Amino acid sequence: MMTKAAQPSARTFTQDARRAQIVQATIETLADIGYSKASFSAICRRASLSSTGMISYYFSGKPELFREVAQTILTESGTVVEASIASEVTYRGKIGAYIASQVTIVIHRPMYAQALAEIVAMAQARQIVGLDDIARNALSVERLVNLLEQGCEAGEFHTSDFRLTALAIRGAIDNVVRHHHLREGGVDLERCARELVDLFDRCIASV
Repeated sequence: MMTKAAQPSARTFTQDARRAQIVQATIETLADIGYSKASFSAICRRASLSSTGMISYYFSGKPELFREVAQTILTESGTVVEASIASEVTYRGKIGAYIASQVTIVIHRPMYAQALAEIVAMAQARQIVGLDDIARNALSVERLVNLLEQGCEAGEFHTSDFRLTALAIRGAIDNVVRHHHLREGGVDLERCARELVDLFDRCIASV
């Protein structure tokens, strides 16, 4: 029997598949009813499992499960963002790619964005302990700060406060997404992404 401390390399293909099934069901549950109602029973029903004991067999509790969910979302989202950034040659293009790809993730993976927002809210409200680092990673603007600094060194940007600019960009993205969720999909995210890219390009580009 697999113990709770078993490392990924010690798991079988079937065990990994079952964990992935539970993680996906948790993402859908968080996105649908929020963290306050995301009980093991609710997740169990979503995953079509016979009992909550199946979840407890693979995860020691909610902290471990929600950590795995957040890491799954952050890893997949990070891959999309980094690929978009890498496809651009200029730093202006890279900043635009960062903004557009963050919005694209919400368009194509809306449940991922909502579930991650629920986990961050859960960590900030101290509903589940041990998730502070996950919340920090989700809210981090270090990638943007680095791109802005490199862009300034290359002569493409004129901003002097990299972190403040990064926070403004990240805040604009998050608020557009939040508005989209509040209006239940009533915001044209693709148009918003284009306008955000153009807005910040004009604000920080060195002309």
